[in-house]
Amino acid sequence: MFEPPSSAANAISVTQLNREAKRLLERGLGELWIEGEISGFSQPRSGHCYFTLKDDGAQVRCALFKSRAQFLREKPKDGDRVRVRAKVSLFEARGDYQLIVEALQQAGLGEWLARLARLREQLAAEGIFANQRTLPHPPQHLGVITSATGAALQDVIAVTRKRWPQAHLSVLPVVVQGPQAVPQLIRAVAMANRDSDCDALLITRGGGSLEDLWAFNDEHLARAIFHSRLPVVAAIGHETDTTLAELAADLRAPTPSAAAEALFPDQRALAHQLDALSQRLWRTQRALLDQAAQRLDHARSRLRHPARDLTLQRERASELERRLHTALRQRLLSEQEKAAQLERRLKQASPARDIQRHRQQLAMLTPRLNTALPRRLAADRERLEAAMRALNSVSPLNVLGRGYAIVERVGSQSPPQTQQKGNEVIRAAHQTQPGEMLSIRLGEGRLAVEVKRRFKPKP
Repeated sequence: MFEPPSSAANAISVTQLNREAKRLLERGLGELWIEGEISGFSQPRSGHCYFTLKDDGAQVRCALFKSRAQFLREKPKDGDRVRVRAKVSLFEARGDYQLIVEALQQAGLGEWLARLARLREQLAAEGIFANQRTLPHPPQHLGVITSATGAALQDVIAVTRKRWPQAHLSVLPVVVQGPQAVPQLIRAVAMANRDSDCDALLITRGGGSLEDLWAFNDEHLARAIFHSRLPVVAAIGHETDTTLAELAADLRAPTPSAAAEALFPDQRALAHQLDALSQRLWRTQRALLDQAAQRLDHARSRLRHPARDLTLQRERASELERRLHTALRQRLLSEQEKAAQLERRLKQASPARDIQRHRQQLAMLTPRLNTALPRRLAADRERLEAAMRALNSVSPLNVLGRGYAIVERVGSQSPPQTQQKGNEVIRAAHQTQPGEMLSIRLGEGRLAVEVKRRFKPKP
């Protein structure tokens, strides 16, 4: 806390006083919105802006530094009524009470501009500003939507007569500001698309304040321009003004005169250009003719009578014919010699000798085969009979024939003759139960028996 000095001996300096006053102002009031009228506006080379904000009863100095001034949409001027967001401060060096401005906007236009920014973002997202209709160059019949008494129309007519006098202009008069402007502009666009034979439209007016141009920021007018069948050029206000109607158009021009210049070529410039092209064409054709004549003279100097060439070609053909006959005779002799050599080799390699030799071998081997085959069959038959005797000696059926039997367990409901292979063989008495049906296989046939009693084996 700052405590004022209690006596003259404790007096503070002017610097300390101004520093403490500055601290109290900045902490006590903070940041405020203040409305007033600009007076004495200046912007030196440093880029900072200095002005006085006043009303009917008071005024205060203001400073808008370069870091904030660069974001201003347009440079303020004396007499503008504005709203500023500022911090209350004090310039210590002079002891001047002042405002450090953080933001500045035209009074009464802040909400308009905010709504306009939101509407611009919405229309851009919908693609209203993405028109790509092709503009005729030049248009045969241009519809001009503007005030019938405005300077913009006179500028368009003057530039068009100077650049392209044969152009056909149709004026669709409308009010370009005020409450009736938007409906008349929309009706003019619709009528031009419906009833006229125009091939392009120009919507234009002269410069003015933001309020004067506000009709051209209407959402419905921007949509009407977007949906227009005819391509649209917009030239509204000055070069620094950009309205929604211009963004929705196919081409934006900074001024009405610039719009006419963009739509219509300069007839005199085209005539000069045509003359220059004609001169270039004449010089080019003359140069081509000279070159062709030079090539013709050169070709004539090299031209010879065809009789000599025909004689040379006839002699060459005779020589080639003679060489062809010689080559054919040599080739024929060579092929005949090869055929004779192949014939001799074929006779030497005849299969008749091999056939005779194989016949002699067959005649010698046949009696030997007829003698050896019965012996081999008799020996194989003796070995088969010996194997059958050995197999019969170990056959379980042969064992049953000597009085042995095989006892098997069968189901109680199935007769013995229906049992299949795989029945359980009984090898011990304890494997059976009294009353159980068993099958006994003998050397010849089977017996079905019932177990009456089991006997333990004798020790």
